Amino acid sequence: MVNDPVADLITRLANAGAVNKASVSVPFSIFKMAIAEKLCDAGYVKAIEKKGKKVKKTLDVTLKYDEAGNHAIQGVKRVSKPGRRLYKSANHIVPIRYGHGALLLSTPKGIKTDKEARKEKIGGEALFEIW
Repeated sequence: MVNDPVADLITRLANAGAVNKASVSVPFSIFKMAIAEKLCDAGYVKAIEKKGKKVKKTLDVTLKYDEAGNHAIQGVKRVSKPGRRLYKSANHIVPIRYGHGALLLSTPKGIKTDKEARKEKIGGEALFEIW
């Protein structure tokens, strides 16, 4: 049993990219689906697909590589952990890696990147940084 499903998701994506896998399969949840959709919109993964029925549902994530074969995800850092939740207000959200990375937040309006949260002036739980 996994205690931190968000950390499990981002670690699987980073590790699969490190060994040049084409796709990775993770157990399905609506929260993970929302995170994967936001990563797809931000350009870190190529595509996502829900497979299976009832209890055996999985989320297949197709990884994205550039022309040289480098993985789009260079690194990830879990910010808010199950033992220590970290929340950020809209005016405390700063660009990650001088704007070359993204911070994903769980807000009252759903999963948002740092740019979207600053634009909409909403804060929330800082889930993880990705670059």
